Amino acid sequence: MDYLRRVLDQELDELLPGVAAIAIEGAKGVGKTATALRRAQSTLRLDDPARHSALTADLDLVTRLEPPVLIDEWQLVPPVWDRVRRAVDDDPTGGRFLLTGSAHTPSSARLHSGAGRIIRLHMRPLSMAERFPNSATVSTTELLSAEAQVDGRSELAVPDYAREILRSGFPGIRDLPDRARRAQLDSYAERIVEHELADSGVTIRSPEALRAWLTAYASATSSDASYSAVLDAATPAEADKPSRQTVSRYREHLARLFVVDPVPAWTPTFAPLKRLAKTPKHHLVDPALAARLVGLGERALLQGDGHHFKAEGSTFLGALFESLVTQSVRTYAQTAEARVGHLRTRNGDHEIDLIIENPDMSIIGIEVKLKPSVVDRDVVHLHWLKAQMGSRMIDQVVINTGEYAYRRPDGVAVIPLALLGP
Repeated sequence: MDYLRRVLDQELDELLPGVAAIAIEGAKGVGKTATALRRAQSTLRLDDPARHSALTADLDLVTRLEPPVLIDEWQLVPPVWDRVRRAVDDDPTGGRFLLTGSAHTPSSARLHSGAGRIIRLHMRPLSMAERFPNSATVSTTELLSAEAQVDGRSELAVPDYAREILRSGFPGIRDLPDRARRAQLDSYAERIVEHELADSGVTIRSPEALRAWLTAYASATSSDASYSAVLDAATPAEADKPSRQTVSRYREHLARLFVVDPVPAWTPTFAPLKRLAKTPKHHLVDPALAARLVGLGERALLQGDGHHFKAEGSTFLGALFESLVTQSVRTYAQTAEARVGHLRTRNGDHEIDLIIENPDMSIIGIEVKLKPSVVDRDVVHLHWLKAQMGSRMIDQVVINTGEYAYRRPDGVAVIPLALLGP
């Protein structure tokens, strides 16, 4: 298959010549190895028993191979991280090592953070701009520099976005026939429950309870429902529920495997905003996985079926669409060296789906709407935030499912998701 260029390739183009070691991290199946292989001269795939044994016996092997050296699934031999770090101390020449990993550092490993030696880049499933190359007409980077042209036309409508959600952003899954893709998503979830956590040294006493919790978490997609509410949804008829400590362990380790990918609550620095909620917004690695866990297909989503934790009047398809938007926006923001959060006041008076913040603390507020048109009530919270933040808020955006990208008379940019890119 032809390689599909990723947004992260742009970051690697910029960083690799001057950085000795880069770790590409993300969930299994997002495409880390395929991207790294295109740049490597030597490869150590540590899921290969022979290479695993060779590196375990001789960590110095990484310094004798022709660079860039790709160490794939490095977490399977945790000491290699510190060996690479020391190699960078000895010779900081750019482009020496690429490490790929589908788990954060194992909790049992006492490793140096690598700060200053190994740069970490997060790879997520395919963003919309990666799924539809050359379709984007509005640049996130230019929005963040207040220089964006907001125009373009999209041919996608709500049913197209529903199908795109279900196709998945995993490169190896999305082009399969429908039934095969559903089977692969089922297998992905089963492997998480039955193998991935155990392979990471986590004892799961009740796989059924973990599966139920993961399904409840999926139903909470794009909400900031409390973890106790998620637990109650996972065990509605059970008096003997898993303890909070057990559920916290689930969450911690699933995050370490990049399976859960929550958006943190945004708290501004040097700003007057107070009484902001601190609960993260819940997202799985891919909204297709969330839809499969909950058990909803295209027809059910379009009919508005599905229990969810979003506000009254919203739909589970709307929650999944927001998750798809979030996945894409986080990918684009990373390239622009920006961070992403969400905002909600404690009393729920104001809520903004996504905040992108530049290193200079200027921000963009984004609302997500599963509909083709935008009316005044859709931008009320954006105008509230603009009044609070003043010049620090450099743009206001609504991402929707419409046909055209344009600016409203009040300055709010309306951008169909298919037209937004890095």
